[in-house]
Amino acid sequence: MLRHEFQPGRLVAGCFLALAGVVYAGDAGGAWETPWFAVIPLVVGGLCLAGVVGLIGRGIRRRRAVSAGGKTAPVGTGAETPR
Repeated sequence: MLRHEFQPGRLVAGCFLALAGVVYAGDAGGAWETPWFAVIPLVVGGLCLAGVVGLIGRGIRRRRAVSAGGKTAPVGTGAETPR
């Protein structure tokens, strides 16, 4: 049983922010040279992708809730699909 609702948008955002941290850590450790502006597109692109993934996930959960019970449950409560 899940203790919380799975949120794919937050997973994608966390992965991109962790990647940005790895890029800066590699630069600080001397493994490679990274220009100061190189991480900006990485973070902004990751946040945009996370937003799209979050909206798609929310739409899928709403569609599943409507088809399961005929009435809509509030999104974010985890009560959309009783299993």
